[in-house]
Amino acid sequence: MKNTTKKLVDKSTQELNAQLKELKSELFNLRFQNATGQLANPKQIAACKKEIARIKTIIREQELKG
Repeated sequence: MKNTTKKLVDKSTQELNAQLKELKSELFNLRFQNATGQLANPKQIAACKKEIARIKTIIREQELKG
């Protein structure tokens, strides 16, 4: 799950949107596991949220650059 920002900046917007979709699905699954008591490490939710925010920020930066 963990990507460095430098690797993300090199990706195209389409690749970032695909990865964003995957991470949102993963976040949904993590929340579901947490609600049912099956999640071993709750910090995974926070890490996933941060990765989503990181990708959204890079997508926005690319939009502003044109």
